[in-house]
Amino acid sequence: MAPPVVETIKLTKDYDGTRAVDSLDLRIEEGEIFGFLGPNGAGKTTTILMLLGLTEPTLGVAKVCGHDATREPLKVKRITGYLPENVGFYEDLTARENLRYITRLNRIPERQASGKIDEVLEIVGLSEVADREVGRFSRGMKRRLGMADVLVKDPRLVFLDEPTAGIDPDGASQILDFIVSMSKEKGITVLLSSHLLHQVQKICDRVGIIVKGCMVAEGPVERLGREVVGGGQNALEVQVTESSANLIESIESIPGVKAVECSGDMLSIRGDKDVRAEVSRAIFENGSLPLHIRAQDYTLEEIYLKYFREE
Repeated sequence: MAPPVVETIKLTKDYDGTRAVDSLDLRIEEGEIFGFLGPNGAGKTTTILMLLGLTEPTLGVAKVCGHDATREPLKVKRITGYLPENVGFYEDLTARENLRYITRLNRIPERQASGKIDEVLEIVGLSEVADREVGRFSRGMKRRLGMADVLVKDPRLVFLDEPTAGIDPDGASQILDFIVSMSKEKGITVLLSSHLLHQVQKICDRVGIIVKGCMVAEGPVERLGREVVGGGQNALEVQVTESSANLIESIESIPGVKAVECSGDMLSIRGDKDVRAEVSRAIFENGSLPLHIRAQDYTLEEIYLKYFREE
C-alpha cells in the first residue's frame, strides 16, 4: 500500500519557549485537495515549512511521499511545489525567462525544459504573453505565473498559500478551476491555505482547522457541519403551507426529534437521526403541505468561527 502523500506524527515545533505546532497528526492521500485553515499565528506556515524541510521539528516526524522531510529535504523538494502568498519574480525578465531560470535551478535538462515551459504556460493561460516582462503583469497574471512555476517540475504535492488573494472574482474563479483540474486530472495533491472560506469549501475534499498549534477539527465540511456545529444532530429546514400548534406538537412527538423552532411557515427541526419521512407524514396528517424539506447546510465559516471562538 502506497504511503500517504503527507503524514505528520506528533509534529511539534517550539520557538523560544513558545509552542507554534503542538503534536500535529495529519494524513493527506494522493490527489486530495486539503484545506488547511486557522487564524494568523495558528501554526500553518510553520507546519508547511517543516513539511518542506525548511525548518526542523522540535519533536515528531514530517513525511512527504514516505520521505522524512528533516532527513531527506532534497528528495522532498524535488517532488513538491510551493506558491507563497507573496510570490516573487524577476520583473525585468519575461515569463518564459523566469520559468527557464526555475528549470535551471531544478536541474531540468534544457531540451526537456523548453517543452515543459511551453506546456505549463498554455495550461495557465499565459502563452500569448510568455515573452512579456513580468513587471507589466497584473497581480492575477503573476498568480498564474506562480502556478506555472509550481507545475514546471511535475510535483506530486503542491502547497498553495492564499492563491487567489487580491484577484478579481473572475480571475479567482479561473484559479480555483485550475486547482481542481490539477488535482483531478493530473493527480497532484494540494494543501491549500486560505482565509477565503467560501472558496475553500467550494473545492476542498477535506479541511483541517488549526488553532494555537493544535488540530481542533478535520474532515469533510458536510460531516464537520453535522458533528461539530450540529452536535452530531441532523437538521432540517421545512416550509409548510400552514403552521399550527398541533403540527408543532406532532413533530415534537416523533422519536428522534430533539427540538422544533417555528418562524411563520418555516420550521427548523433538529434530531439525532433522519426524520424526513416522519415529518412529512405529520405535516399531511395535520392538514398542511410541505413546500420543501431539505437538510440544513452548514457553511465552513460557521464551523471555523465556532472553533475560533471556543479558543
